[in-house]
Amino acid sequence: MRMSLPMMLSMLVQALYNVVDSIFVARYSEVALTAVSLAFPLQNLIIAFAVGTAVGVNSILARRLGEGRTEDADAAASTGLFLSLITYVVFLFAGLFLSRPFLAAFTDDAQLLDLSVQYAAICMCFSLGCFVDITCERIIQATGDSFHPMLIQGAGAVTNIILDPIFIFTFDMGVAGAAIATVIGQWVAMFMGLYYVRKNKYVTVRLRQIRPHAGLVKDIYVVGAPTIVMNSVSTVLVSVLNGILIRFSTIAVSVFGIYYKLQSFVFMPVFGLNNGLIPIIAFNYGARQKKRMMSTLKYGAVIAVLIMAVGTLVFQFFPDLLLSFFNASDEMYAMGRTALRIISFCFIPAAFSIIITASFQATGFGIASMIVSIIRQLVVLCPCAYMLGALVGIDGVWSSFIIAEGAGLLGSLIFFRYVYKKKIKPIGEPA
Repeated sequence: MRMSLPMMLSMLVQALYNVVDSIFVARYSEVALTAVSLAFPLQNLIIAFAVGTAVGVNSILARRLGEGRTEDADAAASTGLFLSLITYVVFLFAGLFLSRPFLAAFTDDAQLLDLSVQYAAICMCFSLGCFVDITCERIIQATGDSFHPMLIQGAGAVTNIILDPIFIFTFDMGVAGAAIATVIGQWVAMFMGLYYVRKNKYVTVRLRQIRPHAGLVKDIYVVGAPTIVMNSVSTVLVSVLNGILIRFSTIAVSVFGIYYKLQSFVFMPVFGLNNGLIPIIAFNYGARQKKRMMSTLKYGAVIAVLIMAVGTLVFQFFPDLLLSFFNASDEMYAMGRTALRIISFCFIPAAFSIIITASFQATGFGIASMIVSIIRQLVVLCPCAYMLGALVGIDGVWSSFIIAEGAGLLGSLIFFRYVYKKKIKPIGEPA
């Protein structure tokens, strides 16, 4: 809990960060809320690459510290920051030239398209803060410090929350104002992250020393690439579901966007728990402490299930209250309360899947997480949403989440059995 609780609080703040954007935008106009929902996949793609690279750095750095290889740990941190800079350049060009063609595939409404492009392009072209911030947080966390990452993320979130109403309403900038507030918050977090990395006593990184180390780039992406793919799959998922839902109505897209924001309050703490587990498991894997690895997973699963159970109850009994935060219309209430209640049944199976994946990433078998994610979201969820939507209607789309999460849990358990036999079980306890 000393490692995970600050990360869980940090992720809760991050969830608030995302939801507040939509709450303010919804009060600006309903079309603005739909525009942010359509742009979300591109914003999520930024997070996918930032988190994926940072997870690789986190795992490698923690293992090297567990093995006592401090120079290699320093090199891993330096390489991670270099990779975050290179990835930003790619997204800068993507934001300038690809955001409009991508979003035009989902709507022919000129106003909706323009607003979506505004939001996506600003978030992508100024995403340097996001990439460097997340990498710095994971570097610090890998050294056993999860308090300062919480402060860093909290500072960025509070900045965004304060600036949102100013840019959206006072300056009457709408979705563009929401995007500007978001990137300013990310840059504030970036500068704080760089400061605390320099102050960390377990890893030494200086700006002039930031450069790639060829062998470490490979090691980082062996662990991090599956996370990038997993989160990128979420981008594809949201895009496909938006395409399916917009055939019903733009309200359906908005309801899905609201759900995606709200579920972050439930999932983000569990992801924070997962982030706290990975360096502990990785360190003890490097130190060959099997008993501590399994205890970490067991306690993590119990806490995750409790969080998800609370989330399920809130979605079941208070859907109208949740929707009211987004200035919902009568049509949104009618559709949204059913959507929230149906989808929330997938929360508890998801808790087990998320915790199990920590063992994959910590032991260098991140590809298992990638495969499970692809099966759950692309192989199962998208086809089920399309078929059930055609056969049953909109409620069939919501029900497909439950089927997909069950498939994801089954896949996670199958891979965990393999990881336990091949990587965990052979570890001998030290004398």
